Amino acid sequence: MDSFLKLGTRGSPLALAQAAMAATSLEAAHHWIDGRVEIVPITTTGDRITDRPLAEIGGKALWTKELDQALLKGTTDASVHSMKDVESDRSPLLTIAAMLPRADVRDRLIGADSLVALAKGARVGTSSPRRAAQLLHARPDLVIVPFRGNLDTRLAKLEAGEVDATLLAAAGLARLGRPRVGKAIPTNVMLPAPGQGAIGLDCRADDSETRSKLARIDDHMTSAAVRAERAFARALGGSCHSPVGALAEVRKGEVHLRAQILSEDGKVEIVDEARFAFGDEATPADLARAMLGRAPESIRRLFTAK
Repeated sequence: MDSFLKLGTRGSPLALAQAAMAATSLEAAHHWIDGRVEIVPITTTGDRITDRPLAEIGGKALWTKELDQALLKGTTDASVHSMKDVESDRSPLLTIAAMLPRADVRDRLIGADSLVALAKGARVGTSSPRRAAQLLHARPDLVIVPFRGNLDTRLAKLEAGEVDATLLAAAGLARLGRPRVGKAIPTNVMLPAPGQGAIGLDCRADDSETRSKLARIDDHMTSAAVRAERAFARALGGSCHSPVGALAEVRKGEVHLRAQILSEDGKVEIVDEARFAFGDEATPADLARAMLGRAPESIRRLFTAK
């Protein structure tokens, strides 16, 4: 059967599950029969190299580079991404055309019932600078252990005793059929990464036909929130070394953004918030610059504000 649309995706179990969600949504929205959206798994550099933190080997682009290349070559028509893994600065040749309704944005702690319940000096596995800084801000006694791999790999490392606890995204756990694993951390304790819990689809900017097809499944509230978070992150000029938390929520017709930047060791934290209209990307960018303006050197050196 010929496909109407080819979706590029990473080949991890979570990525394939998310691509299947996108394909099902597209087929339903366009009244296509099952199978008309073809899923094309592509191995990325980030999938191949799992023994080092992303910041040491090239950052978030390691999750997107090969997908972008397939898209620009015409091998695929669109790509499916976890929005938290997509660089805030993207090629102008590509455009994010749709986002599915957002899932749970929280992190889940596995190995203890809460951050307070962790034993003194507990080893917590994470390779996320945001999670590491947030953990150390709340519990300076914790020992952070670099921890990469897919969900099953990390859970196996935890089971083997390599660490005492770890953190995983609630959305990913739910999409892989494990919604009750671990304990959810409230967002007033740990703000999520920009884009966390959201699935996005991008395509070539000049491909108006595919853009139109993807737009049929765009959840406007998710898009407004995630685009605000990405505007904040983009204005910071951060990298994979930069601990950033941001969460935008649509309330009473406006966007409410809560944001946080930290030093790598978690000792210093700057938090702020803003409310603004749908589609306003200037206000979150201004918020980012204002927060950096009052941050100490231990935080400013991690960013190149734009």
